[in-house]
Amino acid sequence: MENEEAVEEEIQTEELADGESSGDVKASIDPDILQNIPVTISVEVGRTSLKIKDLMRLTQGSVVELERLAGEPLDLFVNSTLVAQGEVVLVNDRYGVRLTSVVPAAERIRNL
Repeated sequence: MENEEAVEEEIQTEELADGESSGDVKASIDPDILQNIPVTISVEVGRTSLKIKDLMRLTQGSVVELERLAGEPLDLFVNSTLVAQGEVVLVNDRYGVRLTSVVPAAERIRNL
């Protein structure tokens, strides 16, 4: 009996891995609804860690050194998930990011 349950579970797992079962779910999602879901995009220039006493000493004109080197690509996140890297560009007096590399979809899903 346990062997039959294990075999059934393995078959279901294989179907999900092959995308057969998940394909049915994708077909039932309305693309108009999916395309109208808002997401948050953020660009990270760099990070650092500070002790609270150092943070409290910051004033206007203070410089906070980041761990990232000058010239390294910026990280572009969608809903806190890294999706790409790029460089800063200026477009009509506004900053933008030109993507230089995109994280493959399979890797992004793995990191969720």
